[in-house]
Amino acid sequence: MSDAGEFIDAALQREGDWYRAQDARGRLGSELRFFGASVGAVRGTVRDAGRRHPGLTHDQITALSSELWAVPVFERRLAAIVLLQSNVRLLTNSDLTRMESFVRDARLRALVDPLAVDVIGPMIEELEEPGRTRAEGVLDRWAADADIWLRRAAVLSPLRALRAGADGWAGFTRRAAMVLAGAPGAGEDGIIVREAVALVLDEMPATH
Repeated sequence: MSDAGEFIDAALQREGDWYRAQDARGRLGSELRFFGASVGAVRGTVRDAGRRHPGLTHDQITALSSELWAVPVFERRLAAIVLLQSNVRLLTNSDLTRMESFVRDARLRALVDPLAVDVIGPMIEELEEPGRTRAEGVLDRWAADADIWLRRAAVLSPLRALRAGADGWAGFTRRAAMVLAGAPGAGEDGIIVREAVALVLDEMPATH
């Protein structure tokens, strides 16, 4: 394990609380392990790691995110997302392959949603052409994928840009139509994808 990875893991374990871990496990219904560290503690730990290891390159950031994600502990995976969010301007469209793997593996709103809204969407907003067009094509592919979590991520990813008034409405509506056309009927799978569309629509002004 890298020095930064060891620091983050040890800090998260110190910040853990057995009762909070038990509550999170019951609330999220996940097979992941939980340290019981708060979201604030996760963010603070990643911030402290950045101070201890300044100037990390793109490759070091992405490698550290994969290192954190590889161990099935909720707080480690959330730390990987916070790390990517904090360094989103270093990311490129080639990193979408890694993001796709994370989304497929996450299978939790509490991980998929911040990954889509706070990492994938902002990353795409920072891209210049032709990388931006290629990334939009990846989101279209996700919207038609059989994996419901990829479809959810495809719909949620432009949320921050849309909140700010950026021109992402056409892409959202196209992917929302794709997602809804393939949405399962009853059950949790259908809820997961339809809920994502509703979450975006609920934040949009009536002019849309």
